[in-house]
Amino acid sequence: MSKRLVLLCLGILIAAILSWFFSTIVGYFIIAMVFSAVLQTPTNYINQIQIAGIQLPRAVAVMLSFSIFAGIIALFVLLFIPLVSEQIEFISVLDYNSLFSTIISPIDYIEKFLIEKKWVNEKEGFLMTELQNYFLEFFKDMKFGNVINQILDTTSTVLIGAISVMFISFFLLYEKGLFRRNIIALIPNAYFEVSISAIYKIEKLLSNYLFGLLIQMFSIFTLVSIGLIVSEVKYALTIAIFAAIANLIPYIGPILGASFGLIVSLSTQLQQTQDTAFSILAIKVIIVFLIVQFSDNLLLQPIIFSRSIKAHPLEIFSVVFMGAALAGAVGMIFAIPVYTILRVMALEFWKGYKEYRIFSKG
Repeated sequence: MSKRLVLLCLGILIAAILSWFFSTIVGYFIIAMVFSAVLQTPTNYINQIQIAGIQLPRAVAVMLSFSIFAGIIALFVLLFIPLVSEQIEFISVLDYNSLFSTIISPIDYIEKFLIEKKWVNEKEGFLMTELQNYFLEFFKDMKFGNVINQILDTTSTVLIGAISVMFISFFLLYEKGLFRRNIIALIPNAYFEVSISAIYKIEKLLSNYLFGLLIQMFSIFTLVSIGLIVSEVKYALTIAIFAAIANLIPYIGPILGASFGLIVSLSTQLQQTQDTAFSILAIKVIIVFLIVQFSDNLLLQPIIFSRSIKAHPLEIFSVVFMGAALAGAVGMIFAIPVYTILRVMALEFWKGYKEYRIFSKG
């Protein structure tokens, strides 16, 4: 084994260890690179605009791109305001006795069915007793002070992360590829060809992946919104937006989207519907999300994962759950892009080692 190969492996190991210890900063950089890649096109377009023969400064173009993005986020938030206000009003005038009767009816049915089939050796009322004990233990463990501290910690973490990502993204967009050029300038001549090939393939695969995710989100939004509108569900567009965004989290996202849709659709029409209509509405919403999920699994995901990043479904499954073990939901979202980068780098350098023998001389 040559000296250069040993030094390269040692450098990669040190970089991996530093990335692990400073994983938060590395995460900010990764998110900022994705965010700047999304805003790169509008920023370049705005930067070419001339007013009275004077081209807009790059910094102004970046700030305008940020403003457009903030405006889109604000529109999304505005869609949720009527829903939240109605939920608050609904809770304030809620008939809890009627709600309890509505909830207990299907539980009683399930309980009687289990007892009649002799699948359980319990008396009537055991399911409600178990549920009551569960919720009592749950709320007993929750303390008001702990909840407030958790909310404050989460809010501060998100705020610091958002500011850091925006700061890094600003300079990545403002420098217009300077960061990338500086990285390339550090590559030794012996590894230049294979490194450029790896960078090109990584950028291509990640851009294909991001474009595929946009198509997936738009498709899910369209299918969910059409299905819920046909089912006469209130706030169909709001539910569809949440479902499309939640779907970014592999495996868990569709469950979150369906749960949110079911809760919102039932809670907003709880007082206006009878028990039968209430059940029919729930079935309609479940059918809509099942159709969307089957369409996503059979059509959208194979196209995005297999064609965009050229990975086997078993690879994706393993990588996503490794990401979940390391960083929870955030790890699941970024597991595939990070895996794509590492895999391409490993394959390209191994190809260079085998074919070009770039590491043969010490």
